[in-house]
Amino acid sequence: MSTIAPVDTRRLLTAEPADSLPVLSLEALLALAEESGLTGRGGAGFPTAIKLRAVAEGGTAPVVVGNAMEGEPLSRKDAVLLTRAPHLVVEGLALVGRALRARETVLAIGPEINPAAAEAAARVGRVRVARLEGGFVAGQESALVNQLDGRPAVPRDPLVRITTKGVDGRPTLVLNAETLAQLALAARHGAAWFRLAGTEEDPGTSLFSISGAVERSGVVEAARGSRLRDVLAAAVPVDPVAVLVGGYHGAWLPASQLDTRLTARELRPWGAAVGAGVLYVLGRDLCPIRAAAAIATYLADESAAQCGPCVNGLPRMADALQRLADRVPDPGLPHEIDRMRLLVVGRGACAHPDGTARMVASTMRVFEDHVTRHLAGHCEIEGARR
Repeated sequence: MSTIAPVDTRRLLTAEPADSLPVLSLEALLALAEESGLTGRGGAGFPTAIKLRAVAEGGTAPVVVGNAMEGEPLSRKDAVLLTRAPHLVVEGLALVGRALRARETVLAIGPEINPAAAEAAARVGRVRVARLEGGFVAGQESALVNQLDGRPAVPRDPLVRITTKGVDGRPTLVLNAETLAQLALAARHGAAWFRLAGTEEDPGTSLFSISGAVERSGVVEAARGSRLRDVLAAAVPVDPVAVLVGGYHGAWLPASQLDTRLTARELRPWGAAVGAGVLYVLGRDLCPIRAAAAIATYLADESAAQCGPCVNGLPRMADALQRLADRVPDPGLPHEIDRMRLLVVGRGACAHPDGTARMVASTMRVFEDHVTRHLAGHCEIEGARR
């Protein structure tokens, strides 16, 4: 996947290595994170300053982990970042590790990441590179901690915070690779510079992976709060019907909403969030119900299979959605899909069931007309029922 020209501000992918690695005291680092307003770029969008402070107050030398697992199938931003500017990620890791007086700093990379560039940069910052097995849930921070400890990559008990007990039983800070790179740039140029891009509520830039019905799939850097239309422009969408915002755990925005700004406030009515910066453009030649069923089936297969919602709920929800895609004449399918959705939300050991349910609910809402036609045995893309 190529890197395409930026929409607005280009910071990450053109940054040169620093002459020396930055050194900040813990107090200065916390102040920088707070004043810059940096939030996580891995999906949850949690304030970085809060995570830093939680580990800093642990009282024990922590472990700092850079998360470049990139288990989301539609995401390529970490792979591009670690090819084009791996030094920024290592700078961020070294910056945080020194300030926290970490026992160890680790860059965890999944199978999609080219190890050569990451390992070369890591030697400069004395960072250990851990090449781990992939999978959709492998990047979930407690699953990542498990794998670093030599256990299966499944989420831990959510009541035990990894900021208290993580790798080797130590307080552990896990930050996405892009978050670390953004922090490194903020340390170079200051919080005020960082806030020049983006919005007051959500400053900075983000990397977005764009794919689907576009002429040029790739990774683009854009200011936070940019219009969806503007972020997609460099990829040249082809007859878009809708855009899946946030990846497989995201939500659909119809093509009529391309002027929506990628902010929490404007995305919330659609059940969407910027998330991990994934934008998938659905074209007119692909049935949206079939596309969503394929995603739901993949997510059901990729679960950790350690709690009821994943073992029972997700496969049944995916199966019902697949039957709808196949135009099975069962008027009870929408009710069954919604029933399964309500049964899994908020009941898993991690957010995987909730994210899957969000995508499915968005499909049923945004493509309601397609649902109606499928129940009648027709699909405007695939024709009459076979």
